[in-house]
Amino acid sequence: MIEGVELVRAPNPGPFTLEGTNSWVVEGAWVVDPGPDDEQHIQALLAAAGGTLEGIVLTHDHADHSAGAPRLAELAEGTVISHPVHGERIGPFEAIATPGHAPDHVCLLRGETLFSGDTVLGHGSVFVQPGNGALAAYLDSLRALRELELDVICPGHGPLVTDARAKIEEYLEHRLAREAALLAALGDGLRTQDELLDTVWSDAPVALRPAAAITLAAHAEKLRDEGRLPDDVERAVLGLAA
Repeated sequence: MIEGVELVRAPNPGPFTLEGTNSWVVEGAWVVDPGPDDEQHIQALLAAAGGTLEGIVLTHDHADHSAGAPRLAELAEGTVISHPVHGERIGPFEAIATPGHAPDHVCLLRGETLFSGDTVLGHGSVFVQPGNGALAAYLDSLRALRELELDVICPGHGPLVTDARAKIEEYLEHRLAREAALLAALGDGLRTQDELLDTVWSDAPVALRPAAAITLAAHAEKLRDEGRLPDDVERAVLGLAA
């Protein structure tokens, strides 16, 4: 583990939260992403901080990361909940804007340790929905993180990432490989959502096929914005009703 950093994992495992949301107690005084509004988890966070806090900092506002913040702030009287913007310094952290998974997403840099929220996970890939160029923004966020000198990444879900640059490169390569496969499928004349999912996301479990369809829509939106999506694709490819 990292000096001055303690992991308290929320009891909310699932397909998108993996083993559960990672809440991080930093320097015994700061909580990054207090997780869901679960009393047992919130009490565990307060205990790890010794009963008092200087602040609660959010990477983004999704409920599995932020819903517990009001209750934790109530128990640790006088604690401020912060959702910083790019370049803002809060306690030991500097915020770095990383839109993509959420438009308001930031990562938090403490020295050479990055608290990545849902921009980089310990394993698996990040869910990106279409809208306002989210996938293009996500790729730009990864490229920005790649330029940092990092020792370790403390993700929002999953285990610590001890080879930060390799993980970020892996994430970029994964997304670009999906894009290349999608372009190849479109080049072969595939135009429907089912055809493209069966070909490009053939590795997606049945339970995650709806999520794969949303990811397909995010990729298709990016290609459309870049003028690389054929005009005759099925509307469902872009997440649109027929």
